[in-house]
Amino acid sequence: MCSILGIFGLQPGDDSAALRVHAVELSRRQRHRGPDWSGVFVGDGAILVHERLAIVDPASGSQPLLSRDGHLALAVNGEIYNHRELRDASGYDFTTGSDCEVISALYRDGDPDFVNRLNGIFAFALWDAEHGRFLIARDPIGVIPLYWGHDAQGRICVASEMKALVGVCDDVAAFPPGHIYDSAAGGLRRYYDKPWREHAATEGTEVSPQELRRAFEQAVHRQMMTDVPYGVLLSGGLDSSLVAACAARFARDRVEDDDRSEAWWPRLHSFAIGLEGSPDLAAAQLAADSLGTEHHGFVYTFAEGLDALPEVIRHIETYDVTTIRASTPMFLLARRIKAMGVKMVLSGEGADEMFGGYLYFHKAPSAQAFHEETVAKLDALHSYDCLRANKSMMAWGVEARVPFLDLEFLDVAMGMDAKHKMAGGGRIEKAVIREAFDGALPEQILWRQKEQFSDGVGYGWIDGLKDHAEAVVTDAELASAAVDFPHNTPETKEAYLYRRIFDQHFPGQACAATVPGGKSIACSTPAALEWDPEFAAMADPSGRAVQGVHEQALAR
Repeated sequence: MCSILGIFGLQPGDDSAALRVHAVELSRRQRHRGPDWSGVFVGDGAILVHERLAIVDPASGSQPLLSRDGHLALAVNGEIYNHRELRDASGYDFTTGSDCEVISALYRDGDPDFVNRLNGIFAFALWDAEHGRFLIARDPIGVIPLYWGHDAQGRICVASEMKALVGVCDDVAAFPPGHIYDSAAGGLRRYYDKPWREHAATEGTEVSPQELRRAFEQAVHRQMMTDVPYGVLLSGGLDSSLVAACAARFARDRVEDDDRSEAWWPRLHSFAIGLEGSPDLAAAQLAADSLGTEHHGFVYTFAEGLDALPEVIRHIETYDVTTIRASTPMFLLARRIKAMGVKMVLSGEGADEMFGGYLYFHKAPSAQAFHEETVAKLDALHSYDCLRANKSMMAWGVEARVPFLDLEFLDVAMGMDAKHKMAGGGRIEKAVIREAFDGALPEQILWRQKEQFSDGVGYGWIDGLKDHAEAVVTDAELASAAVDFPHNTPETKEAYLYRRIFDQHFPGQACAATVPGGKSIACSTPAALEWDPEFAAMADPSGRAVQGVHEQALAR
């Protein structure tokens, strides 16, 4: 995983040498994402800059990738998990062993829907000099961040992080997941649209526990392709523990050669963080002991988290309350992981969205409402948990992969009738995936109830943030919040504090508009707010705020 920056629409009279210097300087703002190498391509109509974090094929996979004839230039941030199958089926003249080069191969084949053949997490920019054409695309869920806009000369600019375009593009915006921009067609087109998005298409579909487990194990196995040291994030919650359990099963063999040889790093390392005495640290150690991982549980102090807060907001590029609360310990954890020489980790994001893991799903009135809310949560994931996991870890050059959002597994999990996922009435959330992995984890972990990451690292973290905001934001400032911040006006002192820091780094309404809603309360969509009147009045997004659910000890 890396960073990309592109400038398209260069004209014959443009000073390409000056623009090259300009592009390299903009790309430098996101070099933390790719500390291993920098590459630059300058063509008649485009400039591409790539900052590389070498995970697959470190020896020959530097970017931008050029075709043998020199007509194609490609810059990619991401991983293509099915690259070997695509490579074997292609007649393209490959120049590297990079998993990303299959994008050029598929484009050269001429299939207009070639992006749908990729199973991976990616954002890419491709320049075709022969036809004066360029493509920009982002993965279906938006695991990989991407922003775009126009500079003062009307050129299209694209970058992995918004900070690279601030002061350059007044109309900077998030590039939408599951979309492709093709300059030849002259517009943005959605390429990813699955039947399972409609509840009617899933009714009556059953997925056995064995099939669900096998599909997830295969997803984890696919995403373990790496030529560098890696590990797993292990909070002790269900999702990260399931990822760790599957990874532990495959860790001894090398995924890259179909498990025929011993892995280069056969001992699986796991990582957790929390305040002293946090629920997550205790649960993570229990899970690690069960799985036999080499576990590293790190303790941080409230003061250390508070010190990091401004830098966290600068890196994650949001003022969303829940995201910032959870990103800060993850940011601190990434730094410790990087110091140990690890460059890639597997993480558990996405399970709550597809299986209805948030506690308010207990209130869903019907299978259709449940399903529609999971689809809505997946659609928003790129602005919240995916953004957090990617940018918090990549702030230190650590790649986070998310097996629950593997596209093949997503088809299985979202294609099943939502009535099998529903919680409530004594049935715990995400029971269907828990049942599929019966016996794989200690009962205390397998049936542990949902806690948001910002709660699990220690309840003192959130309470301390509120107290700090109360001390540094005055009543008068909060009263004038609508004047200071007319778009997504903060409603609490904590939200005001984060917004103030955000605006120091990302001024202007366009930047503010990249954060949807400004806060992610327990029920984030209008439909879900109707499930229970109490939810609509909640100003605090902590999982503890869901009354009547969080502290219940639900029976299996």
